[in-house]
Amino acid sequence: MDADLELLTDDLSRRMDGAMETLKREFSGLRTGRANPALLEPVRVEAYGQTMPLNQVATIAVPEPRLLSVQVWDRSMVNAVVAAIRDCGLGLNPQPDGQMIRVPLPILTEERRNDLAKTAGKYAEGARVAVRAVRRDGMEQIKAMEKKHTIGEDVGRDWSERVQKLTDAMIKRIDELLLEKEKDIRQV
Repeated sequence: MDADLELLTDDLSRRMDGAMETLKREFSGLRTGRANPALLEPVRVEAYGQTMPLNQVATIAVPEPRLLSVQVWDRSMVNAVVAAIRDCGLGLNPQPDGQMIRVPLPILTEERRNDLAKTAGKYAEGARVAVRAVRRDGMEQIKAMEKKHTIGEDVGRDWSERVQKLTDAMIKRIDELLLEKEKDIRQV
């Protein structure tokens, strides 16, 4: 009985950590003024009849602090990569030169900083929703165990409190990451 509940909280913790890792990856793609290959991580390219991550059709490099270079491996994919970068919502203007695409990073305006902060907020809210969904799953599993009489109400209440504490800790970490990212966006 306790082993089942331990496995449940381990699973819930692992799933919540997954939401946290996704948020960190999304945050790394929000640029704060310096070029970073992770900026282009969310870009998906229509290639060979399917949608693929940019890093599966090209190499991304940082030759200068305010410039990304994208070396497309297949010349026929250059236009698709340019379109994907332009349409990804990051406000970038890629400039093709043969199989090389230069992506200069414009200086962040106050308006763009506000947009980036809003986007960071949306990413954080998505992570909160994911964590709450995991919490809901956990609570439902505990209730199901109570209904089957594999655990008593007292044990169910104790474990529900544990799941809630785990959820609260994750939400707090998400909020801290968001504050850190907003500060990073504003100070560049």
